Amino acid sequence: MGSSQSVFSEQELDDYQTLTYLTKKEILHVHKRFSNLNSSEVKRDKNAKLRFEIISQLPELKVNPFKDQIMKVFSSSGDGITFEDFLDMMSVFSDSAPKPVKVEYAFRIYDFDGDDMISSSDLKTVITRLTGENSLNDEEMQQLIDSILKEADLDDDAMLSFAEFEHVISKAPDFANSFRIRL
Repeated sequence: MGSSQSVFSEQELDDYQTLTYLTKKEILHVHKRFSNLNSSEVKRDKNAKLRFEIISQLPELKVNPFKDQIMKVFSSSGDGITFEDFLDMMSVFSDSAPKPVKVEYAFRIYDFDGDDMISSSDLKTVITRLTGENSLNDEEMQQLIDSILKEADLDDDAMLSFAEFEHVISKAPDFANSFRIRL
């Protein structure tokens, strides 16, 4: 880890380990995956920022219907992913990240309009991405949204706050297993 081959100093690795849910070995593995996406750019500049199109080629993201939203949530600049953004993403999606952290990021991913609430519009987008464009007609879509809100919207404001979302997710035992990327 501290060999002359490492791209990080021992202090940098210690800092990354402190700031993530990853071990030093996992951090180095994440860096290798990041570098493999565009090794020439990353080798030239340790702080390189890779375009979303490059990051979306990761096998785990390539098939994910929320890949654009995931990258938007984890991008510190909004126009690409730095290694530290990528490390944060891999840390949150790791098996070691606690469920409350995963829930917080899931909420941000499903909040498409960024208003800190999950509205009917956000739910429609989530459902459409999960089921495909033509799987539900408008009436079926509205029934599903109404059913979700009836179950989860505790204050009857036709939106899910973070607390309401967290309450619903707490009842989903497989959530943490589905919200992960294996290193």
